[in-house]
Amino acid sequence: MKSIAHKGLRPVAMLEALKGVVVLVAGFGLLSFLGRDNEIFAERVIRHLQLNPAHHYPQIFITAMARLEDSHLWMLAGVAAFYAAVRFVEAYGLWYERRWAEWLAALSGGIYIPLEVYELFRRPTGLVVAALFMNVIIVGYMAWLLSESRRRRAAMEKAAVVEGP
Repeated sequence: MKSIAHKGLRPVAMLEALKGVVVLVAGFGLLSFLGRDNEIFAERVIRHLQLNPAHHYPQIFITAMARLEDSHLWMLAGVAAFYAAVRFVEAYGLWYERRWAEWLAALSGGIYIPLEVYELFRRPTGLVVAALFMNVIIVGYMAWLLSESRRRRAAMEKAAVVEGP
């Protein structure tokens, strides 16, 4: 370990890896719809949930599933695979305390904060509050690690100049 301050990186790395696994599984799940009559599947789901297929929201779901083409599924699965790969790379870097991974975690987490704040005001739920709280903590921790690293490096450079050759 670089320092005691870096002990929080491993739990964050595990969280990022878990997010990658979940999205990868979802991407493979999308591929299970290839070559199927998705409209019939949607109607079965609606009936199983005992919803009226003529109502507005069930009809939106049925229509969306009917319009789903294999090319859309491949594209969505590809996006899921790319997102999962980014999460896995980030998890690897955080696990091995790489500075680039701290930057990636701070930036990729920070991107979601405005969206989560918007959702909090639009439709506050416990899940939105928890996601925002966890994201702010992680981004704040990454920012603190990065600034601490910069401060230590500057102090070492200053000490090297004072000592001289």
